[in-house]
Amino acid sequence: MTIGWNKTPPGRIETDMRLRTRFEQLALPHLDAAYTLAFWLVRSRADAQDIVQEAYLRALRAFDTVHGPDIKPWLLTIVRNVAYRFLSNKRRGNNVIPIEDAFLPRNGDASDGSMPASDDPSPEILLIDAEQSSLALAALASLPPLHREVLVLREVQDMSYADIAQTLGAPLGTVMSRLSRARAELRARYAIIVEKEGRDAV
Repeated sequence: MTIGWNKTPPGRIETDMRLRTRFEQLALPHLDAAYTLAFWLVRSRADAQDIVQEAYLRALRAFDTVHGPDIKPWLLTIVRNVAYRFLSNKRRGNNVIPIEDAFLPRNGDASDGSMPASDDPSPEILLIDAEQSSLALAALASLPPLHREVLVLREVQDMSYADIAQTLGAPLGTVMSRLSRARAELRARYAIIVEKEGRDAV
């Protein structure tokens, strides 16, 4: 019985092995970032793992088209695309909110990013302290996917606006306005959750 890869010319095998090694060197350090983004989009650990696995396989197949050592935005773009495809497929059988409805106001809440500054903890502080604050995590989890992703990329992954724009395939101005709306909505939802927790504790 002949193994299929033996038919591949030796030079091609060496090239493929070098490409795979290079991919592992550049992509594996971003595995946690990929999983974090996938998890906050689909809200399921098992599904996030499957999404990351599929995304990394796709990235490996397309890796020879990438130039430069910083592949994080490119890699997270693939993770994002796979995650949204998963959500779209899931929506066909369930009542998941469509992506295009993500910015619609809910319960009369404004989400245009025009809220005045307040003395409440900033989203940055909420996310920095997220490990100790189930309330902050609950507020983040309650946001629409488009708001969750931009907050995770900026506040958790600490990505630049330019890298976020590249990852989302959106203009820089769109990223900044989307982040402003996401921060405002996070503050509002956090305040509602804190107030509810306070009432329930009485």
